[in-house]
Amino acid sequence: MHTPTSDPAHPPAVAGRWRVREDVAVISRFSETDFQLAWPRSLFKTQATKLLHQHTRDNWNDYVELLLEQAFVGGYSGGPAAEFRSIVDGAGSWGSPPSSASSMNARQQLLRNLLDNADKLREDGPPRRPYWRERKHGQRPGPTPGKASAISEFIHLVDELDNAGYFEQRFGKDCIDSPREKSAEILFQRELGIKEGWPLEQGKLEVDLDIFLDIVEILHDQATLPTTRWLHTYGECGWHHKTFEAEPGRIIYRWRVNKILTRGGFGLQLAEEGDDTGRLVGITDTARAELVQAVTNRTDGGPADQVRHALTLFRQRGADRNQKRSAVVALALVLEERRHNVLIEALDKSDRGALFDLANNFHLRHQDAKQKRDYDDFYLDWIFWTYLATIELTNRIIDAQESR
Repeated sequence: MHTPTSDPAHPPAVAGRWRVREDVAVISRFSETDFQLAWPRSLFKTQATKLLHQHTRDNWNDYVELLLEQAFVGGYSGGPAAEFRSIVDGAGSWGSPPSSASSMNARQQLLRNLLDNADKLREDGPPRRPYWRERKHGQRPGPTPGKASAISEFIHLVDELDNAGYFEQRFGKDCIDSPREKSAEILFQRELGIKEGWPLEQGKLEVDLDIFLDIVEILHDQATLPTTRWLHTYGECGWHHKTFEAEPGRIIYRWRVNKILTRGGFGLQLAEEGDDTGRLVGITDTARAELVQAVTNRTDGGPADQVRHALTLFRQRGADRNQKRSAVVALALVLEERRHNVLIEALDKSDRGALFDLANNFHLRHQDAKQKRDYDDFYLDWIFWTYLATIELTNRIIDAQESR
């Protein structure tokens, strides 16, 4: 019978209790405020994995330090970035498995630990605990957060991202040796017809919410994630950034701005997928959002392109009855192409016919006097989502057929 050897670091007699205490300590550490993510968790995983695979590249520590400063709310002065800078080469790293010491240095271990425990990191802060007056009187004092508060948050966020270099590729660096030119002002005037729109001013944006929403969209297209930098010490100028990645920068921008728009009650969010990615669309429930993501992730050429086009028509801000009808017709054409092959395996004949009765009888596809014309717009919404869900059903059938 094999007798386990003693390990001073992990005494077997108390292994269960020791591991429980260790797990609680690690989970508690990852839930600290300085370890809260300022990025979507999925993006942090992607970027951290990429850097771990590139651990032999020159200046690897610099790349990771910049990642940790940007990805966590702790920023420069606290959290993982501060931990990373404090590690002495050759030293052990908190929470690291003993077996990793032989293959990874301490800084690599820290990034590996963060990646392995990414699901424990918070994307949002802990639930807000009520303060004295709320506990005493049962309600939150002061004004309810609304659009004015959201605009203020947005301006603060833009300043934060600008200082972190997210607009540096498009607008340049405001350097003591070479002050920033009026790139942003010129862009706003050319694209939006706005004079003196940069820097952003609370009063101007509150007066005209349409201009505010225009600026939300246009800044999305300018955001890029800085990935390398150099320090300009003269006159305490600060960091200059050299290389950038567009898509991660825009993912971060959408993620953070959408939180602000939700708190402000705008009923809008920046689309995360489709031809209208980065444009404001009406908020839908989680199930429909997942449906949109599923159908727009398809890469099967024509049908996928038609579906993305239909979504753009349907979701665009201020879409009228005719645009929504056109969107429904575009989806109906995709289903028509699949009616006698894919749908025949999914639905009975009578059910297949009923789908097209919707399009044919509600004055959508044919200009027929017998068609129903006097119906409310919410029927268009119902037909659109029914057709979109049916297209996703046919996508799954196609996948199952191809996997046989």
